[in-house]
Amino acid sequence: MAKSINHLRELEAEGIYVIREVAAQFENPALLFSGGKDSIVMTHLAHKAFYPGRIPFPLVHIDTGHNFPETIKFRDNLVEKLGAKLIVGSVQKAIDEGKVVEEKGYNALRNGLQTTVLLDTIEEGKFDACLGGARRDEEKARAKERFFSHRDEFGQWDPKNQRPELWNLFNGKKNVGEHFRVFPISNWTELDVWQYITMENIDIPSLYKAHKRKCVVRDGVILAVTPFLNLKPDEKGEEMTVRFRTIGDATCTGASLSDAESLEEIIKEVAVTRVTERGGRADDKRSETSMEDRKKQGYF
Repeated sequence: MAKSINHLRELEAEGIYVIREVAAQFENPALLFSGGKDSIVMTHLAHKAFYPGRIPFPLVHIDTGHNFPETIKFRDNLVEKLGAKLIVGSVQKAIDEGKVVEEKGYNALRNGLQTTVLLDTIEEGKFDACLGGARRDEEKARAKERFFSHRDEFGQWDPKNQRPELWNLFNGKKNVGEHFRVFPISNWTELDVWQYITMENIDIPSLYKAHKRKCVVRDGVILAVTPFLNLKPDEKGEEMTVRFRTIGDATCTGASLSDAESLEEIIKEVAVTRVTERGGRADDKRSETSMEDRKKQGYF
């Protein structure tokens, strides 16, 4: 157990070091906050990095308009508790203004529309660095990222042209109009995140714990029945005991059948699973390179 705690403290120290390095190198950073466990841990690290002062940069949430109500409630409560500044980029507003076009049909998603809203929010806020909670074990495209990941003036990422990071030396130099995405928990695993949440007694949304909810199974993905989900004529909601391993847009975030109601039970479940947490995301199933394609276009 001591070895596990030491391992988590080393990851914590690394994450706090990177966050402080961002505050030192950049003039106007922000923390990308989804309401999911990784961004919650990121916010916790930022709070510890600057305590007893407040987090010196805003939390930025790109709201698809199709979020679970539990996520929004948790976000607002956390912001109030920390006294943090929250900036919300609205996909619905972008649709209403004609900046993006919403997909139609039963499998319509809004996740792809987040890219435009994110880049607009970065430009409007003049953010020169955006902290994100991506991990290298989460998805193969994210394993290619550096801690400091350069984005060009169009917000795009070139995985073949990244800067070396030897001895934890991070190069934040950029031209006007460019920015960086920074990933302080790159070396964490999903299991590390849950063990750290348990060790630090961090609050999480109720969606992560087993609960009863009406769901449908579509193309092998368990989807919650919400006002945002377009049900097919032959689909009927069935009550299931599920939990979510990742939290995002309700129309594409798949649930897992689970009886894990406590953090200890979640850790045991994660330790033996052979399916990645994004294995139930409908948006990642659209193509073999869907995540990498979106990242190149400016997605998180």
